[in-house]
Amino acid sequence: MYHEEPGQEDFLVVRGECLLIVEGEERLLGAWDFVHCPPRTKHVIVGAGTEPALVLAVGARTGQATYPFDETAVRHGAGVERATDSPAEAYARFSKPDEGPPPELP
Repeated sequence: MYHEEPGQEDFLVVRGECLLIVEGEERLLGAWDFVHCPPRTKHVIVGAGTEPALVLAVGARTGQATYPFDETAVRHGAGVERATDSPAEAYARFSKPDEGPPPELP
C-alpha cells in the first residue's frame, strides 16, 4: 500500500517490470533499476509487466508507517480511500496470505 515511514528504504528491481508511485508520480521500472526513498517519502511499487517481478527491498524500519491518500495509488489499486495510521485499516480489503510454500516462478 502507498505509505511513508520514518526510516529509509531502497529497492532494486532484479527481474520484470514494476510501476513506482512516488510522491504521487508514476515511474516505470525495469530490471536493475534502483530506487532510494529517504525517510518520509510516500511510495509504493506495483507489478506492471506481463510476468512476475522480483524486487529486493532493504530498509531501516523504525517507527510506524502511515498511509496517506493518493489518487494515483488508488487508481492502481495500491492506495487507501482515506488516510490512516492503522496498518489493519490500510490492508483490511485484502485477505490474509495463504500459508505454505511460495508459488513457483517461470
